[in-house]
Amino acid sequence: MALNKETKTKLLQKYATHEGDTGSPEAQVSLITERISQLVEHLKKNKKDQSSRRGLLILVGQRRRLLSYLERIDVKRYQTLTSALGLK
Repeated sequence: MALNKETKTKLLQKYATHEGDTGSPEAQVSLITERISQLVEHLKKNKKDQSSRRGLLILVGQRRRLLSYLERIDVKRYQTLTSALGLK
């Protein structure tokens, strides 16, 4: 369930805060959100895949922690990111 290189590059270009950025909360949340959507589609077809379900829950928790960090440090960046990704 890894992201392919083209999708990853496209997401990083869209949400990166500066050139070559892969570590900002915006970039990380966008990549995690894409992986979550892929896992949700996989689990719709494969309902009994418990290991992928666990991976999904881990990713959701990781995204939640990153979003709460971003909300703590800069509310405006948090609001723009959640509206751009369609979260909340």
